[in-house]
Parts: sequence; C-alpha cells; structure tokens
Amino acid sequence: MAAGALAFFIIKAQSVMPATVLAPQEVKPVKKVQRPDIRESLLTPNAYSRPQIELKEVNAVVIHYVANPGTSAKDNRNYFEGLKDSQATYASSNFIVGLKGEILQCVPLDEVAYCSNERNEDSISIECCHLDETGKFNDNTYQSLVHLTAWLCGRYNLTADKIIRHYDVTGKNCPKYYVEHEEAWTQFKMDVEAYIAEHGEE
Repeated sequence: MAAGALAFFIIKAQSVMPATVLAPQEVKPVKKVQRPDIRESLLTPNAYSRPQIELKEVNAVVIHYVANPGTSAKDNRNYFEGLKDSQATYASSNFIVGLKGEILQCVPLDEVAYCSNERNEDSISIECCHLDETGKFNDNTYQSLVHLTAWLCGRYNLTADKIIRHYDVTGKNCPKYYVEHEEAWTQFKMDVEAYIAEHGEE
C-alpha cells in the first residue's frame, strides 16, 4: 500500500512539474576573412544575363564549372555579355574564377544572376574554369575559389553546409569533378573552413 501511494505521488508530481526548458545554443558568427583580389567586369544590364532583379537575401554559395575546357574567365564573361544580342538563353554568374586564379565579378552581389535555377533568388554563384574534360580545377583556380568562398561565408554568415553545388539544386552534373568525386567536394568545404579558421577575424 505504501509503495502504491509513493508511485502515485511521483506520477502526480511529474504531471504538474514544468518541463525542462533548454536554453537555445548561441551560434557564433562566421569569422570574416580579407576580400580577395576581385576585378569588376560587370555585364551590361539586359534581360538575358543581367536582369537587375534585386537579390534580397543570401542563404547559399553555389559552385559551378564552365563545362568549356581551356576557356578563360574573360571568355566566359564575354559569352554571358553576348547573350544580350544572341538571346540564345538566360545565363550568368556573380563570379568567374579563371585558370590563373583571377576572379571576375560579372553581376553585383545585390542582384540576381541566372545560374542556379530556383536558388537564383537567394544565392551567390561562382563559375570556375578548368583545363580538361574531367572538370577538375587546377591549383590556381582552386586556391582562389577557396578564398572567395571563405570571404562570402564571412560576409553573409554562412556555414560550410551552405556551400553547395549546382548538382545539389537540380541534379545536374555540375561541377562535374566534384559531383563524381564526393571526397574532393568534402575536402573543398574542409579547406574553406580551414581558411576561415586561419585567416578569419571576429
């Protein structure tokens, strides 16, 4: 009888005691790194590659490859520019990283670029040049991409899980090498995190 009464008391007490409230964990802001050397080469405003639609928020950085082996950042920038005349398709990118590690900015960071399908309206896009059909970035391109991505992560307070591939949006094989070699993609994100850890400031 005493044991039954004790059990009743415990159950009754549990039913009226407030549930434990866990304090939300404080999320540290992503450290900011120094801006890389970026050459502004903005596209002419036009409906096909620079529509001047306002980019209201940035929730991701999307990595692409140009799928045109051996071409330069300038070549690909000029292709985007030519779409205002050819009207062949809708395409552009905020940045293009070249074979020598040069970074061209084609679309301002407060404007939508036509690069990542349904993520155009909440992401920054980076196209990367490559030497051959594998789509693997050479060291110059890779190191500049790491720095640029790290800078964007700090600017928009994005963690590594917000660095995505075009593939992650649409299933397209882009950037090819980093879709076909998951370990290389994982390493890239780790390299961005390491760059932020080494060079970032609060």
